[in-house]
Order: sequence, then structure tokens, then C-alpha cells
Amino acid sequence: MRQKQNRKNIESDNTDRWVVSYADFITLLFAFFATMYAISAVDAEKLNRFVSSMRAAFKTSATATEQGVIQELYIKNEPGKQLEAEIRSALNSLGSGTLVRRDSRGIIVTLGENLLFEAGSAEIKGEALKALAELAAIIKSIPNRIVIEGHTDNLPPRKGGVRSNWELSTLRAISVLRVFIEQYGLSPERFTVAGYAHYRPIRENTTPEGRAMNRRVDVVILTAREK
Repeated sequence: MRQKQNRKNIESDNTDRWVVSYADFITLLFAFFATMYAISAVDAEKLNRFVSSMRAAFKTSATATEQGVIQELYIKNEPGKQLEAEIRSALNSLGSGTLVRRDSRGIIVTLGENLLFEAGSAEIKGEALKALAELAAIIKSIPNRIVIEGHTDNLPPRKGGVRSNWELSTLRAISVLRVFIEQYGLSPERFTVAGYAHYRPIRENTTPEGRAMNRRVDVVILTAREK
């Protein structure tokens, strides 16, 4: 008699176990739809609030993955387009010498030599500070990492103090970095500097116009995937 009663209790327990699995399924389903909603709502502020509320609900701290999602959405979806338009608008009044484009790395702001430097020099011109101030204000408002890349044409440097295009391109990138850090207070940890000499042209170096386009500094606002 006792064995029958024990068997009934075990069978009753077994029939109730589906409730646990069902509850887990519902929780996962809610998390899935909540995540899909967050992805579709591309407002960066709303996404930050969503992540914060989820962390509070599950009592967890921010992770690098969450921060990466916020940054990547900011560049790759609607806010990224808004950021690109904002940069274009800010630099439009400066006339020629600036170019804004996007590639797989993020948003690239090209600042021409004629805007930033005298020929063969790595010293920032005074009139270039307005462009750098506009760009610094935008960079300050977003969390993404930045790469500053110096480029030259294929002709030797025009000033004797600079020995190669490698040196000139790197010094120019560093000059832009110093303005961002020393004059506009941007965090040094966010930046990487590179000099590519004449080995990454955007135009052919066979014409004066092409060489002028290649003498530039690119400020690259990276997606979260770029380190």
C-alpha cells in the first residue's frame, strides 16, 4: 500500500516538472523580444536605458559586450547616419579640404593638407583649429574609439627637417592628436595614431590633383569591433 502511495507521489512530481521548463521558456522568449525591440529602437539614449534596466532587473554589472553593442549600433544603424550627417553639417562651412565617408571600419573624416598644414610642415595652421574644434565636440559626445591616420603623396618631403614621408605622415597625425588632447580635453586612451606615408592613396599620384587629395589626415571613428 505504501509503495502505491509513493509511486503516486513520484508520478505527481513528474507531471509538475513541465512548469519549470515552461517558465524558463517564457523568460527566454521575453528576453528575445525585448532584445529585438532594443535593436529596432535605434535611439542610443533609449538603448542605454534599456540595458541599464535589464542589468538592474538581473542585478548584473555592465559588460564589455553590452558596451560594444551600444557603440556598434551607434555607428551602424540610424544614429550612425545621424552622426555622419552631423559631421557633414559641422564641416560644410569650411569649404574644400574635408570629406566624410563610411567604410567597414566606421566613419572617416578626411582633412586635407591645405586645411591643416603648410606644404611639407607638420605644424597645425591657426585657421585649422575651427575644423578641429567642431570635430572634437562631436567626438566628445560619443563613446567610440578614434584612429588618426596621416597620409602623404609619393613625392619626397619639401622641408629638409623631415627625412621621409613616413615621418611626415606620422608627425601630422600626432599634431592633430595633440590638439584634441591638449586644447579640447579629449581622453588620450581613446586614440590610436598611425602614419602610412604614400602607401594608402585615395587617388592616383600621377596628377597634381590626385597628389593633393592624398596629402591628408583621416580621423576614423571606429565601430566596436575595431580595437
